[in-house]
Amino acid sequence: MALTSIKFLPGVDKQDTAVGANGRWVDSDNARFRYGLPEKVGGWASLLSSTVHGVARKIHAFVDTDGNRYVAIGTDKFLLIYFEGKLYDITPFLSTTAGVPTTYSATLTTNSTAPGTSITVTTSISHTIEVGDMITFDSVSMPSASSLSATLFEDKICQVISVPSNNTFTITSPTAEANGGGSDLTSGSSATLKPYERVGPAAQTYGYGFGVGNYGGNITGSQTNDLDGALLADTAGTGGSGTSVTLTATSGFSNPGVASVGVLGSGELISYTGVSSPNLTTITRGAYGTATPGTSNGQAHSDATIVYDATDWNGWGDAVNASSVSLEPGLWSLSNWGQVLVATISNGRTFTWDSGISGSARFTAHASTTTNNYATNINGALGNPTASRMTLISPTTRHLIHLGTETTVGTASTQDDMFIRFSNQGAINTYAPAADNSAGTYRLQDGTKIMGAIVAKENILVWTDNALYSMKFVGSPFTFGFEQVGTNCGLIGQNACCEIDGVAYWLSNNGFFAFDGTVNSLPCSVEDYVYDNFDTTKGQQVAAGINNLFTEVVWYYPSSGSTYNDKYVVFNYGESKQVPMGNWYTGVNTNSIRTSWIDAIVYPKPYSTAFDSTGTGTFPEIVGSTGLGDTTLFEQETGTDQINPDGSTTTLTSYVESYDIALQQDQPELFLAMRRFVPDFKTLTGNAKVTIALKDYPSSTAGNSTYSPFTITSATTKEDTRARGRYASLKIENDGAGEAWRFGTFQIDLQPDGRR
Repeated sequence: MALTSIKFLPGVDKQDTAVGANGRWVDSDNARFRYGLPEKVGGWASLLSSTVHGVARKIHAFVDTDGNRYVAIGTDKFLLIYFEGKLYDITPFLSTTAGVPTTYSATLTTNSTAPGTSITVTTSISHTIEVGDMITFDSVSMPSASSLSATLFEDKICQVISVPSNNTFTITSPTAEANGGGSDLTSGSSATLKPYERVGPAAQTYGYGFGVGNYGGNITGSQTNDLDGALLADTAGTGGSGTSVTLTATSGFSNPGVASVGVLGSGELISYTGVSSPNLTTITRGAYGTATPGTSNGQAHSDATIVYDATDWNGWGDAVNASSVSLEPGLWSLSNWGQVLVATISNGRTFTWDSGISGSARFTAHASTTTNNYATNINGALGNPTASRMTLISPTTRHLIHLGTETTVGTASTQDDMFIRFSNQGAINTYAPAADNSAGTYRLQDGTKIMGAIVAKENILVWTDNALYSMKFVGSPFTFGFEQVGTNCGLIGQNACCEIDGVAYWLSNNGFFAFDGTVNSLPCSVEDYVYDNFDTTKGQQVAAGINNLFTEVVWYYPSSGSTYNDKYVVFNYGESKQVPMGNWYTGVNTNSIRTSWIDAIVYPKPYSTAFDSTGTGTFPEIVGSTGLGDTTLFEQETGTDQINPDGSTTTLTSYVESYDIALQQDQPELFLAMRRFVPDFKTLTGNAKVTIALKDYPSSTAGNSTYSPFTITSATTKEDTRARGRYASLKIENDGAGEAWRFGTFQIDLQPDGRR
């Protein structure tokens, strides 16, 4: 019998049934569809031998006036610059005065009775430092008898491990005190420290609404200690005879107050009216409805459970300060004002870094509210807002736009999530509207908060959680005109949108959308697959990107039960018109997941970041870092595999898999014998594997054909199959390093083989 050719439509279809999707692919990973054919994606290579602490949520490439290219990288802990193969730390220091870092005079001590690596830092005045913050030391001096030298901490970054009080916190020394135990550090040390600006959590947590966490409330607090003995699930926690909770120490706990036994937000709240070290006295168990369901008095807690001072409890009906709610991950807005990088911490301040500073001084300068020629008074009437959800540069009109910002400049408590403020044209530090400038404000109406914004040709597109607005420059007297162009199409996360050739693409809570002058819902052949297992409560972690080399829009997102991004979905905007519901494909390969992406514009290839929550970063150097994970900066579409920071290679596997093919289209009740197939690869480097699975009915369990899987090389002319069935499926894959493939048409030799 003559060869039968079966050609598959490009893209993956997960919406249809196995029978209805005849001639379609059903699954893929690390594969794309180009010119109608499936192929393995290109590889990627680390740009650095080091990895970055924390998870990168935003990267931005720009060019200075001398043609130098930079990439700004914003993580949950740091703001970094990548330049000519090296990284530089430009993270802003905490400050209350423009351009002047906040400093504390401090002493360093160790435990004299239990020497170790834990060092307590005591500040001369109350601080605002929290667990996980980064601080740097300067002018460090140590007692002459101490085995810990000043160089261990001088100009070093340290991670704050615990905060026992408003005047103390602990860090970890790289080596333990050796000379006489910690007694050598009980006196005689001194240092000056500067905290880094706080960005936010590594991952998004969801805590709004009834029945989530503690009923209707929020806890803040930094004072901690441990239980000294277990608590039972009864009135006092001791079998009913006690009236207090015993800690290892009560220093710093409010009197009276509320303690959270266990993790803030999920532990049991216990109110108390007195403190008698080491006890919290006259207690009430299960405050604010935090007792374990099924018990009347309280939860059970094991010895040494961490206890938080949760006195700053906001219950149902109580006002909650925006600063006390940390649900969204640490995000950055990154753009450039010519050669000046403009960086905004989500719900925080805006900083600038001038790449035009001469010589190497630019790489030792930290981003600040003051830079050369761009002095910004953060508290003055003409100053830069101090609390904005994000910022954006209008490149054609040279306005700096603050979105979800303050109604009163310099007063963070007036932040309005729907309020927009834009600077004077060409003056990013002037925000007071006047007859001779173009500064101004506007408040959007449809939605509860601004979620994101991008530049799309002459438009600035602004999304709320429910609507899309177009922001256009109209000149005096209004400067910008605002038009609502869509509703029920809000953005799910700040970085879940992107633009190419004037068309914007984004991910909403209820589907995929595009805007080319009108809002269009994108038909999607994998929509149910994405949304049925998408943790939409972590929408701020979604990372969208354009790969114009292959006309692709990609979204990386977290699935249900995942803390970080672990899946991706791709829309091929250049090859979708000929395919019902568009050309879409998906992937779950761990090595392929990204947290940020920039297209090949400044650089010839796309750049991206990948995060490993179990890793330990190497840049910047941190004394006593823990639990930060690490980020790798990759150049995409290079080679066939993953090249790691240490130069080693990780094999990049890939596959596409088809739906069941009815071998006899006009009489599907007939069995057919598949004698052989002829490989048809447009390109093949190394080996590819072909698996043919067969079944009798659509609902039957498939079994591989005889000899499957077949290993195909460029020299393979045919493969004998000895297969029999009504339906067959096809899988093309590779599992070896250095392999690449592009598949063509499925050619098989079939002959009738009866009805049974």
